[in-house]
Amino acid sequence: MIATALLKFQKWVVAIAIVANVSGALVLFALVGIMNADVVSRGFFNAPFRGVVEVVVFSLVLIVFLQLPDVVRTNRLTRSDGFLVFLRFRKPVAAHFLGRLIDAISCVFMGMIVWTVWPEFVESFESCHFFVAPELGPARTGEFMTDLKAAMGRCDYFGTPGILTAPWWPARLAIVFGSTFATIIFFLKAVLGDSMNSSVTLKGAQK
Repeated sequence: MIATALLKFQKWVVAIAIVANVSGALVLFALVGIMNADVVSRGFFNAPFRGVVEVVVFSLVLIVFLQLPDVVRTNRLTRSDGFLVFLRFRKPVAAHFLGRLIDAISCVFMGMIVWTVWPEFVESFESCHFFVAPELGPARTGEFMTDLKAAMGRCDYFGTPGILTAPWWPARLAIVFGSTFATIIFFLKAVLGDSMNSSVTLKGAQK
């Protein structure tokens, strides 16, 4: 019964991971377009885009952590598994157990990342005072766009003032999101073992 519930839960996790992966790919395409436009603008018009470095840094965080859950799901996370490959031919049962143990340890470490970054996300989000009037600065006007613009200006930011600045909380939210779903997927791998990958492979074969 528990295994059946986990398998149903797994379908939702896989769907969300795939959507996040596609979103990360779209950010990557946008980043490539911006960088190519910057190269053309520099070379032909001697007018580079301001803030390209900040855009690259921000985009890389989004790309990595939006695509992380699906990378974990499809076993494409960079790792050294030569020993496991060798062990599968000699001791398949031991290799299967060791693989689950590694997934369980990875789950713990990913959970530690979530535990560490979540307070930072909350702090950076609350610095904007979206829903609570700030102690300092202009009071809320009641107009949505005006109040939103003022709140975004209060956010904890990164970048270079006068060139390009952006609030930190979306990037930290992406880190929390990616790490959380990576934690869940590692947990499912540790509990369900190869059934998670085999079910995805079976669906692909049926198509």
